[in-house]
Amino acid sequence: MAGLEIIELSHEELEALRLKYVLGMSQNECAHNMHTSQSTFQRILASALRKTSTALTEGKSLKIIQ
Repeated sequence: MAGLEIIELSHEELEALRLKYVLGMSQNECAHNMHTSQSTFQRILASALRKTSTALTEGKSLKIIQ
């Protein structure tokens, strides 16, 4: 993957994607599980979707950071 631009995805963003799209939880359930407000969860999820969509459509690398 040398030469690919790297997009960093936080562990929090990855968890938001997992809860919402892998486990199929509602946003309220996800927010509760992540100990945050629903509006904050929505911002985290939107950021994660933007980053993963960019990586997939533009051929960039995703790096999970802590």
